[in-house]
Amino acid sequence: MFPVVAFLTLACLVGFSSQGPGVLDEITMLEASNSSLLRYPTDFSRDIVPKGIHSHNDYWRDVPLLTALSLGVASVEADVWLVNETLHVGHEMAALTTERTLDSLYIQPLLSILAGQNPKTLFSVNQTSINGVFDTSPTTPLQLLVDMKTDGASTLPFVLSALQPLRELGYLTTCASNGVCTPGPLLAVGTGNTPLEGIQALSPRDLFFDASLTALNSTFDITLSPLASTDYQVAVGWNGIGNISEAQLSAVQRLVGDAHGLGIRARFWDTPGWPIHARNNVWKTLTENGADWLNADELNAAAAMF
Repeated sequence: MFPVVAFLTLACLVGFSSQGPGVLDEITMLEASNSSLLRYPTDFSRDIVPKGIHSHNDYWRDVPLLTALSLGVASVEADVWLVNETLHVGHEMAALTTERTLDSLYIQPLLSILAGQNPKTLFSVNQTSINGVFDTSPTTPLQLLVDMKTDGASTLPFVLSALQPLRELGYLTTCASNGVCTPGPLLAVGTGNTPLEGIQALSPRDLFFDASLTALNSTFDITLSPLASTDYQVAVGWNGIGNISEAQLSAVQRLVGDAHGLGIRARFWDTPGWPIHARNNVWKTLTENGADWLNADELNAAAAMF
């Protein structure tokens, strides 16, 4: 009689001829076949979890908008310059090109992404809500900051016009004159030279105002300013090295508290970027004390904080 131990040893060495492919083999074969079983309509951002990160100067990324979305960044910023009745995107005039516009870098890609996240199929016939860009959290809006670099009064009408394709499809968060707001997959906020009076005059309003975090008062609420921002170096000043002083920490807590008391989200820009441990100390302190948006140039490093 053939020893059982010997049989098992031989089987391990040569394998059973009837044994099918293992799970890793199955995965490899399915992926290689591009099987429809592995795809679904809204998988553009599958497994990406949105994070409270603002992509400062987002247009500087190798691939604007998409790089931020790939890391779960839920707020992006575009600097716009009105030149020859077109909104060009760039940090300064010398960096502008005819191809890089608000429409080409942000509006058209967002239209394509949101169309993909809201497919017209037999399964979505009765769907009344609109999905956002993040498949894992379809009700989380993407914040689009439009930083007007040219004169605000003359630039504002062109920004409103640029948003029209998104407006027509109901993609923009909108507040009516009675204060009732309808959330959308996008939250458009004007900053930089955006004129407060021009935003106040909008009714209904689907472009909002980035208020000053250090000058909030009863004028501001989420129907006008869902976001308030300030220069970190001026408002707080701690460089991230050593311990933050009681006065500096109190300033962070007071400013965040003022914003939250009005239902407004808080953002500190111009935070230290170097050395890295100091940058991370500042980011950690801000998030631990309620700052809603981590203003970041290094998106990978910011995403690692979450």
